[in-house]
Amino acid sequence: MYDFHNVSLSSIQSLFLNIAILSIIVLSLIRSERSLRDQSQWGLLFLLAVFGVSGRILLDPIPNVQPVTVLVLFSGAYFGAPRAIALAATIALASNVILLGHGPWTLFQALGWGLVGIVGSQLSNSLLVNGEIRVNRMAFLAAILGFVFNWIVSLSILIETGSSMMIPYLLNGLVFDLYHAAGNVVFVAWMAVPLGDMMARHRTTRNPDAVREVASI
Repeated sequence: MYDFHNVSLSSIQSLFLNIAILSIIVLSLIRSERSLRDQSQWGLLFLLAVFGVSGRILLDPIPNVQPVTVLVLFSGAYFGAPRAIALAATIALASNVILLGHGPWTLFQALGWGLVGIVGSQLSNSLLVNGEIRVNRMAFLAAILGFVFNWIVSLSILIETGSSMMIPYLLNGLVFDLYHAAGNVVFVAWMAVPLGDMMARHRTTRNPDAVREVASI
């Protein structure tokens, strides 16, 4: 008897399957968002966390390409630093515990994405002009933050190695930094309009100053 569940997929076939599943998740989340009451920021952040965790896991075959950096950047710009930091830490912890591997690096990932959210909050007036997203600015910033995030996460190697290994480690990771930066640009181009529209529907006030918000946590 043929076992239909014993099918071996190539890496390319697995990737396309994962992208198809992620697309289904995105469509479902868009429909779910429309059922949320207006200004329900935490409800939307929960949906974004589901998308972020799913995106990290399903796109794991592509090195350093995932939607989390862009999600957190947008969240910081629209909702402020505290909510963006909460989203960043939730996605990092949940995705690592579920599948990707949990360890000291999870803290550095949360810190790196948290910084992304703070930067988005601080620069919200430049990224959002009269309620409109400046896509070129968002894409450029997302690319830069791809490098910054990876460098922050790279600090986790200092737990077990000396500082002399830091520069070689960063140089060896430049290709993966480029993957992250390029992936962020693609995600901004793909998600800027629908994600911006969703967040605008749930944005209650102008984004407060990030430093004051972080200080109040």
